[in-house]
Amino acid sequence: MADCNVVVLISGSGSNLQALIDSIAHDGNPARIAAVISNRADAYGLERAKQAGITTRVLDHKQFDGREAFDAALVEAIDGFDPHLVVLAGFMRILTGGFVRHYEGRLLNIHPSLLPKYKGLHTHQRALEAGDSEHGCSVHFVTEELDGGPLVVQAVVPVESGDTPELLAQRVHGQEHHIYPLAMRWFAEGRLRLNDTGAQLDGTDLPATGYLIRT
Repeated sequence: MADCNVVVLISGSGSNLQALIDSIAHDGNPARIAAVISNRADAYGLERAKQAGITTRVLDHKQFDGREAFDAALVEAIDGFDPHLVVLAGFMRILTGGFVRHYEGRLLNIHPSLLPKYKGLHTHQRALEAGDSEHGCSVHFVTEELDGGPLVVQAVVPVESGDTPELLAQRVHGQEHHIYPLAMRWFAEGRLRLNDTGAQLDGTDLPATGYLIRT
């Protein structure tokens, strides 16, 4: 699609945001990040956005009376940028069903595990405690089920002997910075979509694992 406007939501350092910015600047990614919105004024990702000349907004969730009020204001802020796609990049808020339905089919998230394994937090620790030989990260369409939407792409990382949660996280983050720009590119090129049967790439249903990349 021409000029695929993207709004990125962040809460922290914005390393995935930086990977998205870099893919547009250096790799010919046709997406256009119209705005970066954070629920925290001290999120370093806002500085990354400013350095790239991207409009920023801060919407402090503590200033709102409950999740519904915050999400309603967030929808208003996002829609002001006429987005084709909304990308969650370390946005540490559980979104209401109304928000998710409003952006159905154009809302992506990245999660640091091979979903459906290890939804929620502390994924690297949990993978090590389970004795898994493989770990990784997943990009998925967001639905009302937490970390449960149709998978788009997963990167598989081998678990190495002597791995700590920190070492494993480092390698997984490296793959996040590869697969998130890839998913954004597919969407911007009109190749990726969500339909009644799940995620589709180039008109073909993706498998339950999404597009699998092994490192």
